[in-house]
Amino acid sequence: MKHPKVNILQTDVLSDNWYTLRKITYEYLKKDGTWQTQNREAYDRGNGATILLYNKAEKTVILTRQFRLPTFLNGNESGMLIETCAGLLDKDNAEDCIRRETEEETGYKISDVKKVFEAYMSPGSVTEILYFFIAEYSKAMKVTDGGGIEQEQEEIEVLEMHIDKAMELMYNGEIKDGKTIMLLQHLKLTNIL
Repeated sequence: MKHPKVNILQTDVLSDNWYTLRKITYEYLKKDGTWQTQNREAYDRGNGATILLYNKAEKTVILTRQFRLPTFLNGNESGMLIETCAGLLDKDNAEDCIRRETEEETGYKISDVKKVFEAYMSPGSVTEILYFFIAEYSKAMKVTDGGGIEQEQEEIEVLEMHIDKAMELMYNGEIKDGKTIMLLQHLKLTNIL
């Protein structure tokens, strides 16, 4: 990673337990032409993909609900979070990943997925890029109950709700997951439903 304004001096692995937390010492070239040494920690958990399933006829969306420890540690009393289906990329591309995750988590076997954008979700500390998708679903695409994979300690509730209800939950603070808010707003802004 060569960059004319950044010179990495040292990388220390602080934790390699679940994912990798590194402390990076680097020099950064400031606007005034001087170099400043800085330290930052960066958490590398790989890249991910997320999807919002929608049904035009019913004007519904598919969301999930599961326990998220970090939210519990920061004020979410139940620890339960309503989210769009999401997963980390293995060696596959983002489209294959999100098709697989959709079936595992929601039970829907989708074919056509559309990438709408990609974003760094927490660029101050996490390296992850998240790829955002939408896809139309119908009852006929439901092949399993979903719920996630037990080996991955997933226990996921599948929620189907009217888009207006989802927007209401977003505005009243019951949906407070960033990726979910972004995809719900995208659906509304583009008038897909």
